[in-house]
Amino acid sequence: MGELFRSEEMTLAQLFLQSEAAYCCVSELGELGKVQFRDLNPDVNVFQRKFVNEVRRCEEMDRKLRFVEKEIRKANIPIMDTGENPEVPFPRDMIDLEANFEKIENELKEINTNQEALKRNFLELTELKFILRKTQQFFDEMADPDLLEESSSLLEPSEMGRGTPLRLGFVAGVINRERIPTFERMLWRVCRGNVFLRQAEIENPLEDPVTGDYVHKSVFIIFFQGDQLKNRVKKICEGFRASLYPCPETPQERKEMASGVNTRIDDLQMVLNQTEDHRQRVLQAAAKNIRVWFIKVRKMKAIYHTLNLCNIDVTQKCLIAEVWCPVTDLDSIQFALRRGTEHSGSTVPSILNRMQTNQTPPTYNKTNKFTCGFQNIVDAYGIGTYREINPAPYTIITFPFLFAVMFGDFGHGILMTLFAVWMVLRESRILSQKNENEMFSTVFSGRYIILLMGVFSIYTGLIYNDCFSKSLNIFGSSWSVRPMFTLYNWTEETVRGNPVLQLNPAVRGVFGGPYPFGIDPIWNIATNKLTFLNSFKMKMSVILGIIHMMFGVSLSLFNHTYFKKPLNIYFGFIPEIIFMTSLFGYLVILIFYKWTAYDAHTSEKAPSLLIHFINMFLFSYGDSGNSMLYSGQKGIQCFLVVVALLCVPWMLLFKPLVLRHQYLRRKHLEGQPVEAPVSPTPSQRGLVAAAAATVSELKPTNRHVLFEEVANSAAEFFLTVSRAWDMCALGKYVLVTH
Repeated sequence: MGELFRSEEMTLAQLFLQSEAAYCCVSELGELGKVQFRDLNPDVNVFQRKFVNEVRRCEEMDRKLRFVEKEIRKANIPIMDTGENPEVPFPRDMIDLEANFEKIENELKEINTNQEALKRNFLELTELKFILRKTQQFFDEMADPDLLEESSSLLEPSEMGRGTPLRLGFVAGVINRERIPTFERMLWRVCRGNVFLRQAEIENPLEDPVTGDYVHKSVFIIFFQGDQLKNRVKKICEGFRASLYPCPETPQERKEMASGVNTRIDDLQMVLNQTEDHRQRVLQAAAKNIRVWFIKVRKMKAIYHTLNLCNIDVTQKCLIAEVWCPVTDLDSIQFALRRGTEHSGSTVPSILNRMQTNQTPPTYNKTNKFTCGFQNIVDAYGIGTYREINPAPYTIITFPFLFAVMFGDFGHGILMTLFAVWMVLRESRILSQKNENEMFSTVFSGRYIILLMGVFSIYTGLIYNDCFSKSLNIFGSSWSVRPMFTLYNWTEETVRGNPVLQLNPAVRGVFGGPYPFGIDPIWNIATNKLTFLNSFKMKMSVILGIIHMMFGVSLSLFNHTYFKKPLNIYFGFIPEIIFMTSLFGYLVILIFYKWTAYDAHTSEKAPSLLIHFINMFLFSYGDSGNSMLYSGQKGIQCFLVVVALLCVPWMLLFKPLVLRHQYLRRKHLEGQPVEAPVSPTPSQRGLVAAAAATVSELKPTNRHVLFEEVANSAAEFFLTVSRAWDMCALGKYVLVTH
């Protein structure tokens, strides 16, 4: 369990991998997941590295797989995911994978091209069928005697002043239904009313061969006279993207054409069905293996990316890599290297050599399925320095408990607990289903957090005696109304005539003592319920918040001790603890003292903590209306304020001054000439050891590093002051609610 409380001890190791075994060794290390490779070619362009061609080939295969996946999802075919973790294919297998993916991609593209052409032809024939049907209806309506009588003046030669009869031309086509009004207005304005438009809607929507969407369209026929109007009409139709089709003038020709069109549509529909069946078979076969293909290709791509981080020796037979790895996992890493060498068939073993370095290793915290969620919460605010105390184990309790303090409800906690228990019991099945819903995945990853939040909410809900905003009368109320009726002669008329009646706890028998567990349910019907509960909950929040903050500051002591930084202890940790204890620790003591010193019988004489806390900083104690809590309070509070004020320069000034003194002293020692060594006496050895312990704290070797230490010290001070102001504001709000 020790690795939970502090990040893992890391070491820098150098790997010597044979060229033929490097691929398999990196694959085994990737499956192990315990190493972090360093880039040994930072000055080399990405496109100039050794394995850039292999990376490009993997990216091309990944692109082809994404195209196939897109087609599978477009066809609404479920992608099979068995949860299998396939082994990485060997480099020689890349050619077979490329050929397979190329074949599938070309086949799908050819099918899509042919299918699009067939659908376009099918759409044209379908539109022509509706045109022939609708135009026949138009001409049948024109054959009506009433309509002929009304339009006879347009067709008689006598009206034209010529001996030749009038001949009207027409065009027929199909247009999107929503464009009909604009299309009609444009025809009227451009042709100045010299055209006659008839249109009818197509009942069934037609499929667009390019997008696959269904579009509502209408059939139209336009009558006009002369070639000039004909050209205008055709240009307008072209501008509105209307499809024009030839339409015979005689009914017999239209009937024969319609018969031929229907025959071609039936034949084309059969070909389309066969094409779609073939496409479905290809996609279904690909859907069974596409997840495995994705994993293989992306593993290969990751391996070649990692190999590009390695350095190649002059003989071109060995790859040199540097990795950060946990010390406790060195044996498993060496075993993975041996396994990779065996898989590659190489006879030369790979070598792992630990290196000494002054570089700061990366921070690595081991987690499991329970602690992973809490570690992610901590890492979201920032990853700690190498070998620092890991706050995640403490967050397992503090985070759910503080949530429960804020949202304590017995019923709400039960619902959360049941939901979390359901996810925990079915976690294996849910993980195997590979749910891609982002919101559910986020909730599922925090199932253990929700479980603890629910359990703590049940506990705090019982303390608050709150179940779905209602109180539970489990033990019976400790308050009694009967003594008030006896002493003050209350009657039913008194109760009915007064909207508010106050119970006096000073009367014997009215208050029988504290409730056995939690808050008395009688407060649920009291008019001052919110005043009481807000005061109680806010004071509890202040107490828990200060304890939480003190605990966090106390953890820094272990870091300072581990990293051997006595200055941070003497001029950081100690004054912070004294500062917080003098002010906010004292406030917590006052809250507990007031709770214990004043009961229901003496609550009227209880002084205000708000006034006392303000007077503590103002050194004002002349308020006769607010009595002292205890004897000697004035002297103690003045002493605590002075101590807190002294902690400010202690935190802000002393550490930078000490660092400056050590820096000047070291600079002075470095400037002195080197003399012959003299054996020190025992007393001198003690002085040297003490000086070494002091100087060991001094890490900066120039002014820039010294200024950085000064800035860090100032930042720590202002952080402490910020915490203090936050707690002051919270404490003020809490005390005002009393």
